[in-house]
Amino acid sequence: MTTPTDLIGDIHGHAGRLKALLRKLGYERKAGAYRHPDRKIIFVGDYIDRGPDSPEVVDIVRAMVDAGSAVALCGNHEFNAICYNTSKEGGGYLRPHTAKNTHQHAATLEQYRDKPGDYDSAIAWFRTLPLFLETEDLRAVHACWDEAVIRKLHKTLGGAVLPESLLPEAAEKGTDLYYWVEVTCKGREADLPEGYSFHDKDGHERREIRIKWWQDPEGQSFQDMSVIPGLGLDHLPFRDTEATHHPTGSRPVFFGHYWLKGTPELLTPNACCLDYSVAKGGVLTAYRFDGERELNEGKLVWV
Repeated sequence: MTTPTDLIGDIHGHAGRLKALLRKLGYERKAGAYRHPDRKIIFVGDYIDRGPDSPEVVDIVRAMVDAGSAVALCGNHEFNAICYNTSKEGGGYLRPHTAKNTHQHAATLEQYRDKPGDYDSAIAWFRTLPLFLETEDLRAVHACWDEAVIRKLHKTLGGAVLPESLLPEAAEKGTDLYYWVEVTCKGREADLPEGYSFHDKDGHERREIRIKWWQDPEGQSFQDMSVIPGLGLDHLPFRDTEATHHPTGSRPVFFGHYWLKGTPELLTPNACCLDYSVAKGGVLTAYRFDGERELNEGKLVWV
């Protein structure tokens, strides 16, 4: 029997919005945690960075997990924070303390500045978070459900949680494990044809695009498949031998990560992105799932 489940997208330190959304969904704070008499939450990751109160978000989510009223997945920001705080053999850290990496994590570091013990505890908790979740009725992941990658991760990790012993390999570019974690937490990429590139928002030249992995690539252009609009790639037929998509009729998949804009809507009848850019003036979004194979746009809720 399906447990009625509410799935919540990227929060990025917006504790006020999280509390408002939980109340709107009918959760009440009792004995230190938000609870619902009949429902549970799945959080799809990215609890920290950017927003005004990452520590409170972590406290709320963690208390719900401890109380059994939620499952929390690992987002790329949690994975980055783990690596930022994990020493590397021979010196340094698995995620180097460059200006760019430190800037991305700066709001969280500042908010925990007077609570170093709480910060260490949060990082230790992040290490326990699963990278993906699969039930009889649904799949949930932070950025991309690639069936082959998920199976390889499950076999290598012996489950869905990345053990500390494998962290160095997961953080080392070029390893299979690095690629699998990258796809799962940050999304699938496809190389542009020879001679083509574009400049990202920071002015860096890119020769690959982050793709809409939930969309059937048949007959699509590179622009159709690109997560980023307006790259001028409409004339290039999409080709990627590794591209897969989430087939219609399969279990619904829920994810975050992609900074979507506007009014929340379904991407396909069985694919739902819950990241509507709360940290950039958007909304914090949830989907109320009750076991349906075909999702219903009317069950999206946001604040």
